[in-house]
Amino acid sequence: MVITHRLQNLQRFCNRIKNNNLGQVPGPKNPVHSLFVRYSLAGFIKQSPLLGTGRDAPSRPSANQPKRNYSNMVEPLKLKRALVLSKITRYEYERMRHVGISEAKLEELLAERGSNYNKLIQRNEIHQGNLKQLCAVLEKNEIHYRVVHRQEYNEESIDWADLVISAGGDGTYLSAASKIHDNKPLIGINTDLHNSEGHLCLPNKYTANFNDVILKIQQGKFRWKLRQRIRVTVEGAIPLEPVDLQDQNHREQHWKMRENAKLPPSTPGPHVLPIKALNEVFIGETLSSVVSYYVLNIDDGPAEKQKSSGITICTGSGSTSWSFNTNKLSYQSLQEILRIVKDETGCNIPECPKSVNRIVDRFNDSLVFDPSDVRMAYTVRDPVVNRIFAADFPRGFAKKITIRSRCFDACLVLDSGHSYIFNDGCKATLETKEEDALRTLELIEDDD
Repeated sequence: MVITHRLQNLQRFCNRIKNNNLGQVPGPKNPVHSLFVRYSLAGFIKQSPLLGTGRDAPSRPSANQPKRNYSNMVEPLKLKRALVLSKITRYEYERMRHVGISEAKLEELLAERGSNYNKLIQRNEIHQGNLKQLCAVLEKNEIHYRVVHRQEYNEESIDWADLVISAGGDGTYLSAASKIHDNKPLIGINTDLHNSEGHLCLPNKYTANFNDVILKIQQGKFRWKLRQRIRVTVEGAIPLEPVDLQDQNHREQHWKMRENAKLPPSTPGPHVLPIKALNEVFIGETLSSVVSYYVLNIDDGPAEKQKSSGITICTGSGSTSWSFNTNKLSYQSLQEILRIVKDETGCNIPECPKSVNRIVDRFNDSLVFDPSDVRMAYTVRDPVVNRIFAADFPRGFAKKITIRSRCFDACLVLDSGHSYIFNDGCKATLETKEEDALRTLELIEDDD
């Protein structure tokens, strides 16, 4: 849809050239040719799909973003207690799912599903080894610690600790962030470097050198870094207990939980959801093949009825994730666009691989914005555009977004982990508040 929108803009521009009585398509020496190449194409290349089409959106995020929320050095953090949230590996999950069977039988069941038992064992051992090393470092530095899984991770355990450490990947980090409601600091350690991206975690080199992390924290060699989170206020018949998608990975169990959750709240609202989204919020029909119908307001602007595949709203932290992959430009798409531009205008546009790669990288880099930015970036996925429905601003930035559902079996999902029923008549208001920001840190390298 991003590419289609761009092509429509280019086509309209080309038509304006032809309709201005300029004669034939301008040749290389015609000044209109140079103006088209210099301004139209350059603007197309520089313009981000998120930033170039929304209301009051800047053309480049880097030039208008606030400075990061940290100073060069801070007071040392005196660590006495650390809470470690450990991920549940796939092997551990399968063992909990198939209680009482032998290892040989488990291997047989996994093989029937096309899963490699030995690989799951290996990945579990890697995670457990790095977790054990992390705990050994805490013990060495006389820091009391507790290791918990998602089931034991609660506000009481968080209040006990001076620092929360997620041991896993980005999913574990998001789980850890979801239940922190004050300024408790959070850091993440990627415990499976070969199978987990760990974008939200500390740099991968610290997995094997966690002692350096503790030393830097105790010496004040870090900067505080705030990651904004999305606060969701809901009204209507919305059960305030979400379906936990991280613990229930099978469709049948998910549907049963949704059926059991279809209970009205004690009061119609408004209610602030207890979980704040660090990455993104998705709103749409539960089945992706069903069109989502809702009413959208951006920054208290005019209401717009939309039909689409749903809408995602992300923070700066989430701008490298789902939102990025939805809007990114591919090498193949840009090549095809450049050929169309050449055919329509006669411009001699170079298509060498290096140039195309640079343009693609520049365009995709512009989709990412700083985690401390208080704005949210929204994307209407596959908008339906016809004489009945429109999507005048399918992408852009906002400080406040209001959505009223016209769906029949929809969900409001926070960080791909917590799903709330969001059917016809329900209303959600999304915004960021400075007091909701997640407090994390960035270590200072020796050459900084």
